[in-house]
Amino acid sequence: MGPGVLSDILRGLPKIKDPNVMVGFDSSDDACVYKVSDDVALINSIDFFPPIVDDPYDFGRIAAANSLSDIYAMGGTPKLAMNLLTFPDSLPLKAVEAILQGGNDMVNECGAMVTGGHSIQDKEPKYGLSVTGFARPEDIWSNSAEEDDYLVISKKIGTGLLTGGAKVDLLTPEEYREAVETMASLNKYAFEAAEGVKVDGCTDITGFGLLGHGAEMAKAGNVTLEIYAERVPIFPKALELASQGLLPAGGHSNMDYLRNDVIDYSVNLSQDIMDCLYDPQTSGGLLFAVKEDQLERLQYQLGEKGCENAVIGHFKAKKSRYIEIVNR
Repeated sequence: MGPGVLSDILRGLPKIKDPNVMVGFDSSDDACVYKVSDDVALINSIDFFPPIVDDPYDFGRIAAANSLSDIYAMGGTPKLAMNLLTFPDSLPLKAVEAILQGGNDMVNECGAMVTGGHSIQDKEPKYGLSVTGFARPEDIWSNSAEEDDYLVISKKIGTGLLTGGAKVDLLTPEEYREAVETMASLNKYAFEAAEGVKVDGCTDITGFGLLGHGAEMAKAGNVTLEIYAERVPIFPKALELASQGLLPAGGHSNMDYLRNDVIDYSVNLSQDIMDCLYDPQTSGGLLFAVKEDQLERLQYQLGEKGCENAVIGHFKAKKSRYIEIVNR
């Protein structure tokens, strides 16, 4: 099943209509949004997955950071979280406790609280959160962009390649730790860095990769995104692994899914950079769409929060494809 297929199926199912549903399956946004009152919008999201790292505590941290990210990508603040956990009988209780501890620590770091959850037995462990957050209705960010917006990224990409390389011992301890800490880093700080900035659109980068999520923003705004491939911050080790042909299966699925949406106008761009643009991310950074007069403040504030702040693209009037790759 390719990226977006499940969403396409769900959009086709009959639904009760409610005018207070501000965001639902009609778009490719990161969470659903319900207008409670003129001053309060409720944001709901859910996400979970099997381990991508060996250490159960780190797995819990990464899975929780990934789940919490959707609330920040909508312009909201997480408040409540419910654990979702599956595990086999063979998994030691200490490992289960470590997963939950990692998740709880991330929830606490963002100022929210875990209020319960649900667990079942399964053949392999899976963990994540159902998260509820809040924002003012006028502060909700959509997964979209406008003509003449610039695209700013808050984390390096390449974690799909890095986690794959780690499974076959191709990373040094330092490279592995950098990947783990990046994935476990909350997008809370990128969200806070946008204070006072007029954001026209936002999303987080996950399994569809940079190009997949960029294409979603372009489609929603009916514009074309010109990606500055050589400005994208990429883990050096990810480039090395890509040059060895180690792009994970999800990256190839992303290439296939986007084949009619992407055109390559670059000159002599290395294939390793190209592969990283499709690399599926776990708990990736935020992508901000802002006008030129907002760039300086956003980039400065992202840097102050310890985030990446590269301008990696520009949205322009709709052309033949939603994504154009250039060197720049």
